[in-house]
Parts: sequence; structure tokens; C-alpha cells
Amino acid sequence: MLNLFLTAFVFAFLGAGLRRPFLLVLAYAYIDIVAPQKVTWGFLQSVPVSLITFGCMILAWLAAENKDGIRVSPRQFVLFLLLVYCGLTTRTADFPEEALEKWAWVWKALVFAIFMPLTLRTRLRIEAMTLVMVLSVGVIVIGGGIKTLASGGGYGELKLLVNDNTGLYEGSIISAVAISVVPLALWLARHGTIFRPNWMVWLFALGICFSCLLMPIGTQARTGLICVAVLGVLMLRTAKRRLLYISLIAIAGVIAVPLLPASFTERMSTIRNHRSDQSAGTRIAVWQWTMEYAQSNPFGGGFNSYLQNSVSYDKVIADDAGDNNTALKTERIEEKARAFHSSYFEMLGEQGYPGLALWLLLHIMGVVQMEMLRRRYAKDPPPGFAWVTPLADALQQAQIVYLVGGAFVGIAFQPFCYMLVGLQCGLSAYIGRVQRSASAPFRRPRNTGRALAASLPTP
Repeated sequence: MLNLFLTAFVFAFLGAGLRRPFLLVLAYAYIDIVAPQKVTWGFLQSVPVSLITFGCMILAWLAAENKDGIRVSPRQFVLFLLLVYCGLTTRTADFPEEALEKWAWVWKALVFAIFMPLTLRTRLRIEAMTLVMVLSVGVIVIGGGIKTLASGGGYGELKLLVNDNTGLYEGSIISAVAISVVPLALWLARHGTIFRPNWMVWLFALGICFSCLLMPIGTQARTGLICVAVLGVLMLRTAKRRLLYISLIAIAGVIAVPLLPASFTERMSTIRNHRSDQSAGTRIAVWQWTMEYAQSNPFGGGFNSYLQNSVSYDKVIADDAGDNNTALKTERIEEKARAFHSSYFEMLGEQGYPGLALWLLLHIMGVVQMEMLRRRYAKDPPPGFAWVTPLADALQQAQIVYLVGGAFVGIAFQPFCYMLVGLQCGLSAYIGRVQRSASAPFRRPRNTGRALAASLPTP
């Protein structure tokens, strides 16, 4: 039944795109996030449904979409440069076959991020894309949250929709991405027009947020716990009653800690002492190897260049020696072909210093761009534009959570994160068109704000 339902849903989604081409953009986002071809075992597995949808989306836009007023933003140009550079490093990769395997999906993620802003021409489309992204992640995390409540989860043990340890179905990745979704879900609950705010919308949004917060517990990924802490600090900035917000967080923490699985608290304690944890020790050793590798290979080794690494380090083991004494000894650990476990070192090792610089520039520009948007509309926004600052805030928070989580997990090319970039570019482009179409200068004195508002197009 699940196979038939997912197959029918995907075909219905694609069929709707024949009448409304923009729905093909939403369909591709859904397929790229949920990967229904992994969940089913029938027809969808036998055809490249993602590539087919991608091609139909591009052709439909070329044939039927309005292209008036299209402008390419500086961030889209940076994305294009990153795409070209990654293509060049793939041609000269240390492991050509393995590099091509990763390139097969990376190029689509980058092209889609470049393409998305061209389609997000109205507020409705921006909201629809945000909604599909949140609901698609919700498909994964809601089931995971239920399983966490029932069993407590476990590191490498929580099974989501499929028994697959790649993409968003890998524990550390979904724990980071899930936390970045929380501010977007809350924005939809407050400012959504597709599903207008009411108690049912709020209940569902809070359910998704709760499921997202359960992901670090279910997966026992330390990355997720750090992301939760970062998001908590970021949301403090926009909280209207900060003292109440801090009090509620403290109370929730006091209540939650006794209910957490013992295995979760034990694993989280290794954040303070990485020398006793093999996973953390391996990451640091790989990062050291990557810095040394980049010195002799400044342009990177192409995708999956980590396959050539060989690291060794001393792991500290504490044994009970009696009389409240602890005996410390070290064990030499040697490992090969270990993944980078960091987006920053992933970029450095695979794309070298130029690739890392382009990647950092792309995301720094995004944080700055969203800050400028949120400040522009923070006070006295024109009627119908009160939603802009909260969305810019949510997108900025999601991106910062991604950048912090990316320090501990290799998600430099995670497609969902490039959808966030495309959504940011789309919001900025939409505001730019509004600004250019206004009959008076967009930056106005305070006493003329309402007069100018009448000249702005309806969002």
C-alpha cells in the first residue's frame, strides 16, 4: 500500500505540474528531500524520477513561465562559479569514478539553487516552497520522533523511513537539518496564507517542531544538541519577552533531563572530552590530515578525496583501579579512508582553498543579505509586508544553524541547504522587484511611509 500511495502521489504531483508549471519546482524539492524512490520498491526505483522531474521543471519554465524583470543576483553568480569550479576539480579528481558518483547529484543541487530564484516571483510561491520544504522534512522527522518516544532511539540505531545511512537519512545530518527547519515552521504558523493561522495549524507546526527537537535525542548525534543550543540563542534575539523565554527554556531543560535515555547523556558528555571518544578523536585526526593535504594540494583533490587518508591517534581509556582511583591508559588507533565529518574540511579537502572561499562567500553573503532585509522591514513595514522581516529572520537562523552544524558533519553540498540559499535569493529578488516597481524611492522618510505603501504592488 505504501508503494502504491507514494507512486500515485508523485504522479499526481507531476500531473498537476502540467497545468501549473511551478508545481514541478515543488515536486522536485519534495523528491530531492524525501527521496520516495528509496522508500518504495516498485516503479519509482526503476526510473530516474529525480532527473526526469528536474528536466521537466526546466523545460516547463522555458516554455510557459513569465520571465519579465529577471535579474541574476551576485549570489547566483557565486553559485555558478562554484558549479564550474567543482566540475573542473571532478575532471582532475584523485578518484575519478568516486568523484563522478558524487558529482551526479551535486550539480543538480547547485543548478536548482541557481534556478529557484527565477521561479519565486510572488509571496505565494515563496511561501509554497517554504511549506513544501518544511513538510518534506516533516515526513522524515515525524516518524522518527514517534520512534524516539517509543524506544529512546540510539546512535546508529534509529531507523527513519528507510534503512539508509545517506543523505537526510543519516543521523547527524537529519539532526542538524531538522533543527534548521524549526524557525521556518514557526514562520508558517504565524504568517502563512496557504494554511492560515489557527489552532490546528499551530498544533501541527508545534508537532513538527517537537519532532525536530527529538531528532538529536533519537539519533544521539552531538551535532544536533549543539544546533539546538545555537537556535535557542538566536531566537532570544527576536523574543518579545526574553525573561519569560529564558525561564521556559530552563524549566523545559529541568523537566527533560531526567527523562533522557542514559545512553544519550553518556554520549553527550563526550563533547567535553574528545580524547576518550573514538568518533571525536577520528574527526580531529582527519581534520589535521586535511590541512596537511591542502598545503600540498591547494586546489583540492576532487570529490571523495578523503578515501586516501590514513590517520592515527591515541585514545585515552579510563579504568576503575579501586579505592576511588582511576587508571588511565592510551590505545593507539589507526584508521583509513575516514570521511571529513565537517563541511569546512570537506570543502578544503575536495575543492581546495578556492572552493572553500567561494562556499564561505556564498553563505556569508546570505547571512548579511537576510540581516539587511530584516532591518529594512523591522519598523513600520508597509501594509502587506509585515511577513518579510520574520521570514528573513527565520532563513538567517536556519542558515546559521546549518553553518554551525556543518562544522561537525559533512553537509557542504546537502541539497536541502542549497534550497535554503535559493529561497533566500528568491526572497531578495522579490523585494528587489517590488522596489523597482514602486513609483517613488523605496527608502522613504518615516512620515511618508504610508503614502509610498499605496504605490507598492500587492505581495
